[in-house]
Amino acid sequence: MTDPRTRFAPSPTGYLHLGHVVSALHARDMAGRDGFLLRIEDIDSRRCLPRYDAALIEDLDWLGLRPAAPPRRQSEHLPAYRAVLAGLRERGLVYPCTCTRQEIAAASSGIAPDGGLIYPGTCRNRALRAGDTPAWRLDMARALDVIGGEPGWTEIRPDGSTHRVERRAADFGDVVLGRKESGVSYHLCVTHDDAIQNIDIVTRGRDLFDVTAVHRVLQELLGYRAPLYAHHPLLIGADGKKLSKSEGAASVRDARARGESAASVLDRARAALEAASYSEG
Repeated sequence: MTDPRTRFAPSPTGYLHLGHVVSALHARDMAGRDGFLLRIEDIDSRRCLPRYDAALIEDLDWLGLRPAAPPRRQSEHLPAYRAVLAGLRERGLVYPCTCTRQEIAAASSGIAPDGGLIYPGTCRNRALRAGDTPAWRLDMARALDVIGGEPGWTEIRPDGSTHRVERRAADFGDVVLGRKESGVSYHLCVTHDDAIQNIDIVTRGRDLFDVTAVHRVLQELLGYRAPLYAHHPLLIGADGKKLSKSEGAASVRDARARGESAASVLDRARAALEAASYSEG
């Protein structure tokens, strides 16, 4: 592949930490000369704050991880995502759901590969009442029937070779494509954005490996080109959990404040990535 396009896609809900640097470095290293792009995934208006958005741009610049184009901010493209959802609705591929979290928990048919509850389909054939503000769920069985079954994807190994991955989107059940609050969801937005930005290789953490099956179904439904995927190992903290800002992971700003150089932070990120174990799943 000549000059592949990749993207680093953080959510501005806190300051960048070493785990983010690993993801950004992974995407930059796999990109072609002008193929490293930045996407700000800020559809959660309650948690995504302007100060964190500005800080991550500043921190990436300090690290020398500069994208080839201005960032794409999801909050600036909500009408486009809603139009995509409307198209799926017109095709009878999504349905409204008014269930509460408590109702779903009480009737769930199991646990999805990402640890979430599988929706039991309560609202699949239920009429929407006047005044209801629903979420919109993909009718997964119908979607798989339309595209002719589970599509799978091609994964790039660390040595550059590829292998075919087969995972079941059906194991996630009828996922939400439009949330009650914003009218859109992560699955819908990232699938659309990867197509709009002409991403050749989707680089991201191993925690999103299984849910790729859902994104591949959406790509097939929407007529989008299938990218390659490269899921990197996660950085694990001293507590054995994924390194995250919600768990108080030390930020790039902390490193800067104590006088560490950008080169040193990048070296630590690269060393962590090389030392992490890789599994094809």
